[in-house]
Amino acid sequence: MILDRFKVTGQVAVVTGAGRGIGAASAVALAQAGADVVISARTEDQLHKVAAEIEAAGRRALIVPANLNDLDAAAALAAAAAEEFGRLDIVVNNVGGAMPDAYLNTDARTLKNAFHFNVAVAHALTQAALPHLLETRGSIVNISSVMGRVAGRGYLAYGTAKAAFAHYTRLAALDLAPRVRMNAIAVGSTATSALDIVMSSDELRTTMEKNTPLGRIGDPEDIAAAVLYLASPAGSYLTGKILEVDGGIDAPNLELGLPDL
Repeated sequence: MILDRFKVTGQVAVVTGAGRGIGAASAVALAQAGADVVISARTEDQLHKVAAEIEAAGRRALIVPANLNDLDAAAALAAAAAEEFGRLDIVVNNVGGAMPDAYLNTDARTLKNAFHFNVAVAHALTQAALPHLLETRGSIVNISSVMGRVAGRGYLAYGTAKAAFAHYTRLAALDLAPRVRMNAIAVGSTATSALDIVMSSDELRTTMEKNTPLGRIGDPEDIAAAVLYLASPAGSYLTGKILEVDGGIDAPNLELGLPDL
């Protein structure tokens, strides 16, 4: 059965930024497909809610509250998975982000911090996980963004970091092949906490929907489904690829209205 290729029964996954949004949806999807999951984020209360959904799917959850901007804390998740579950098969590098701002407000430190949070943190976890992933012939899924390939005012730090993360995926995939696969998802506008302002405004939401070929804003489960595809045997012939899950957009679907310099 083709659906069997989407199962990850008995595997172990680590998902960062798993307290809500895409991370939470991805952790639950992997559990529903058969994996035990290590979930990490800053807010422990959110993690407990996600853990309850994982356990409702009949799988085990390990909660690791952490500030994942700390490289050592991110790397420690690999050892936590191996200690608790005895193996590690899947890493979902979801944590990241950077606030939009005008060019003149985006100093070198802002760029450095964006690169650190969106690329260096994932690299720290991936390197720590690699010995385990080599044993299990595992898979890594990186969460990038459509802003890593399209241009819009105000997204200098975020877009640059996500573009770097996408190319990191291409480069690292060659280093890790053939025993470990690495792919990324270029995520479009998705109804997470980052879009709370948009989702609470009929005008802003309608504008984004009209500027998206598929006519809607994405749901975290849209991204979680792609995570499962890339992480599971269904995606076993992909590595170094960037899967665009963005509703079909090729330009920002909401301008920030920043003036000319």
